[in-house]
Amino acid sequence: MYKLAIFDLDGTLINSIYDLADAVNIALEERAYPAHPTESYYYFVGNGAMKLCERALPENKRSEEEIIALNKRFSEIYNEICLNKTRPYEGIPEVIDRLVKAGVQCVVASNKPDSFSGHIVDVLFGPETFDLVMGKRDGVPVKPQPDIVYNIAAELGMTLDDAVFIGDSCVDVQTANNAGIPCIGCVWGFRGEKELRESGCDLIACEPNDLFGLITEN
Repeated sequence: MYKLAIFDLDGTLINSIYDLADAVNIALEERAYPAHPTESYYYFVGNGAMKLCERALPENKRSEEEIIALNKRFSEIYNEICLNKTRPYEGIPEVIDRLVKAGVQCVVASNKPDSFSGHIVDVLFGPETFDLVMGKRDGVPVKPQPDIVYNIAAELGMTLDDAVFIGDSCVDVQTANNAGIPCIGCVWGFRGEKELRESGCDLIACEPNDLFGLITEN
């Protein structure tokens, strides 16, 4: 049994795509830039808020100054609407509860800013569900760099010998590979099974209930 289960947040535990898309589109329109269909955001997200804003801007407007300005406004809007449409995927709260009762330490590792990550998890899952929620923090490289995984292990006083990463995209697979731990790919997320397998993810969960067996029966 894996003793430490490290979960990505967006696209793995929660479907946040609509609130993310709405917040960026509002910020874009305020600056007289075209908005994007919600489906486009499945490929804009995954590498942190700054990269999200860079990808959403027109290619000829992606200066550092413009990216920073759009990210600032996006963050303000997202702070207000981040829970308008965002919900856990069906079956996720129940499987997390089962894992915790089985003795697995469950944590969250997200490229979403730390304050947003903690707030959303607390509201949707309760403040005592996860042993630790860690989002993007100043000075710490975003995934797929493995720093967040190392920081989680250090903060919990654990090794990564019995750890597994659970995510929905190539970013998560690469993060796990860079940290030297296995990855379980979640096909219900933003990117789908094809990307997960092409990234080298051998363990695949087709629905949330699959996670319990993959984590406890390895």
